[in-house]
This record gives sequence, structure tokens and C-alpha cells, in this order.
Amino acid sequence: MTSTETLVDSPAGPAATADRRRWFALAIVMTAAFMDLVDVTIVNIAIPSIQREAGASYSQIQWIAAGYALAFAAGLITGGRLGDIHGRKRLFLVGIGGFTLASALCGFAANPEMLVASRILQGGMAAMMVPQVLSIVHATFPAHERGKVFGLFGAIVGLGAVSGPLLGALLTEWNLFGLEWRPIFLINLPVGVAGLILGSRFITESKAPKALKLDLVGVALVTLGLLMLLYPLTRGRELGWPVWGYASMAGALVVFAALVAYEKRKTARDGSPLVELSLFKVKSFAAGIAVQTVFGVGLGVFFLVWTLYMQFGLGWSPLRAGLTGVPFSIAVSTAAGMSVQKLVPRFGRKVLQAGALVMAAGVLLYIWESERYGMGIASWQMVLPLVVMGVGMGLIFAPLTDAVLSEVPREHAGSASGLINTVQQMGNALGLGLVSVVFFGEIADRLRPAQVGPAFVNAFQHALWWVAAVMAVIFLLMFALPKRSAQHVEEADAEAPVADKEPELVG
Repeated sequence: MTSTETLVDSPAGPAATADRRRWFALAIVMTAAFMDLVDVTIVNIAIPSIQREAGASYSQIQWIAAGYALAFAAGLITGGRLGDIHGRKRLFLVGIGGFTLASALCGFAANPEMLVASRILQGGMAAMMVPQVLSIVHATFPAHERGKVFGLFGAIVGLGAVSGPLLGALLTEWNLFGLEWRPIFLINLPVGVAGLILGSRFITESKAPKALKLDLVGVALVTLGLLMLLYPLTRGRELGWPVWGYASMAGALVVFAALVAYEKRKTARDGSPLVELSLFKVKSFAAGIAVQTVFGVGLGVFFLVWTLYMQFGLGWSPLRAGLTGVPFSIAVSTAAGMSVQKLVPRFGRKVLQAGALVMAAGVLLYIWESERYGMGIASWQMVLPLVVMGVGMGLIFAPLTDAVLSEVPREHAGSASGLINTVQQMGNALGLGLVSVVFFGEIADRLRPAQVGPAFVNAFQHALWWVAAVMAVIFLLMFALPKRSAQHVEEADAEAPVADKEPELVG
């Protein structure tokens, strides 16, 4: 099969599963996912440099992170559905091309406003690109190979987590060509161009088996609902929590209710809704979506306040802050690979629940050390809590994605992938919005220089209690996940005649 042929989904699985080219395609889409992950973490570590060189306010700093997450969340469902309709390869190439262009605009931004606008565009292009990653994997690889693939995905997550802060720190410290923080965005250009060229050659096209139409009303309702929820949450503290903000957030619930009602009618009328509501009848999908949302909230809060704590609170350089995060990232990557390939096939849901408890324990340990050592805490003293947190995150992240998608019909892979990424990014954007409340809300508006460090340290400790509470909620939500997974993950199963069947989850 050549890369120009189109793969139409079928219950029996794609004919290209025996094609070695799919591993080249996997490397390309994983590189794109890696680029997206790096772009989030690389920005966090460079925030103090952006504030200093570009003159960005705290609100603009929040929007540099939250604007990306907001556009990402608002466009993911649409991006996934467009891939189902017009072809996942085509949308992937459009997305990676647009992401590369937006990265160039970020790198050459003349002021904070242009940077925020470019980041929003970058998030929108990522929303076209990222859903196709899981869709291409789901449509290209048979069930018995997906455990291995998602294990690789977990390792990529860890690698992105460690590479982003280190790369951002190095590029910021080096101040290449006097460009300060700008190379953190410009580095995406050669990677994006290579992905565009290689993707057009090696990725096999796939789409839904029947002709679908884009649900424009659904797109409008999803986008409106997310904006009504997230915009006032992110701007609320800066604007003094106006009444219209609360009204907007309440109104978002009405919009989402209208979306559900409309999508039901749309499904009955022409079978081409934006949100495939039938997916929520799949227990593993519905439960996994809830966990993904709450998990995103916790991560959104932690990663931003962690950067602010180390660089503003403790006064560390970007390089020292980046190096401090290396043990965390290595722990995430290692635990993610073990979780999918070794632990989950044997222990099932208990592995994910253990991950939530382990991560909560790491957060509590971090709070204790931060309180004990205060401003004098050293990088080596953070290693233990960060490794514990990283192990917990790794045990959750990769197998959760696998569990959510495992029972999804292949023809709805794009819609399901869009929903998974949407709720995670929506949670992430909610978490970034909550930073205004749980972190900046603990810091006085006017501080003398000597008060800045202690204020940021205290705010960090306060925010971590929220993260610990989120982990406890995740642990409870995981009781709704299937107890055991019957994925064909062992080599013997992979060679069995039933290997190409869809996996079953026994609740």
C-alpha cells in the first residue's frame, strides 16, 4: 500500500497493519505530539525572561499559557471530526504546517499582545494536528499492537516533559543572537518542516467509512460554551470578579445542555454530529473522560505554579529550574512504559488508582519539604517528592489513554480522540484559570522586593494542597473504570488468531 492510498475504517481493521511503513508514520506523528508537549513546558520555563524582556504583565503571562490551552481545547473536537471527514493525514499536515507558521509568529512577536495572539493561533493549529495522532494510531494499528504503541506514547510524554524545560532553559540562558526567549518558538520551524515533508510521504490516509458533514452549529456551541466558561475564570481576578463573569460561567452550562440536545437531534436526522454522544454509552470511555478532565485541572495548576515558585519565589535561573525537573520527567517516562506494558495487563485498574495515590503522596511530601526548608531549599532536596510524583503521573497517563480508546469503534476514532484531548485541555485551561485563585489570590498586589520570595513560596504551598485534593478526586473517579483490561499485550496473544479483534474491557 502506498502513502497515497486511502484507508477506510472497517471492523476487521485496516489492511495496512502488516505494512512496516506504519512505524515510520508512527515516528512522524509522535514527533508532532512531542513538539506540542515541548512547546507547553518550554514556555513555562521561559516565562520570567518573557516578562522581563517583553514587559508582559502577570495577566499576560497567564494568557500566554492559557490562551494556547483555550484555543487548543475549543478546537480539538472540531479537529478530530474534520480528520474523520476529510482524512486524518490531510488534517495532520494542515495542522503541523499551521503550527510551524504560528511558532514563527510567536518567535518574531513585537509585543506581549502579539505573542498572546500568536499563541492562540498556535493552539488552534495544534487542535488540527494533535487529534490525528491518536486517530492515526487507532486506525493504523491492530488491537494487540496498541499496548506497545501507547507505551511508546507514554515514554514520549516523559521525554517531552524533560526536554521542554531543559531546552527552554538552555535556549534562554544562551540568548542566541541576542534573541532572548524567542528561540524557544523558532526551534519548532525545522522540526515542523521536516514533519510536513516526511508526513506527506509516509502517513497513509484514513477517514470514516461513510461520508460525514461538519456540524457547524455544534462547532459554534462547543466553542461558545468553552469560551464562556474559561475566559471569565482566567480574567476574573484581574478584573475584580465582575458579576458578568459568574453569569457567563453559569450560562456556559446552559450552552452545553443545548449542545447535547442539538447533537441528539442531529444524530437522529443525518447521523453526522460533531460530538458522537453514543461514545458516552461506553463505560470505559465515559469514566476515562471524567478522569482526564480532573487530571488536566491538577496538571494545569501544578506546572505553572511550580515554575513561578522556583524562578520568582526561590530566585533560581531558568537552567537550574529546568535541571531540577529532570528526575520528575525521567520518573514519568519510566513509569509510563512499565505501566502499559507490564503492570496494567496484570493488575488492571489498581495500577491507575495506585498512581493517583502515589502522586498525591509526592505532592504532600513536596509541601512538607517546602515548609521545612523555606527559601533555603536545594534542588537535591526536591528529588524525592518529584520522583514520587513522576512515578504516580506515569502510572496514570499512558494506560488511561489506552483504556479510554480501547472500546471505541474505529469509525469514531477521530471524534473520540478529539474529545479525549478536549477534556484534558479544558481541564488544563481550567487549572491555569484557577491559578488566579489558588496562587495569585494568595499574593498581595503590592510587594516590596524582600517580600516577593516568601509570598511566592507560601502561594506555592497553598496551590499544592489543591493539587493533592484533585488527586484524591481522581482516585475516587477511577472506581468507575473497568477493573481489568483484556488487551492482547503479550507476544503470545499477538500471534494468536484472535489478535486482530477489537479489545474487550470487562467491567
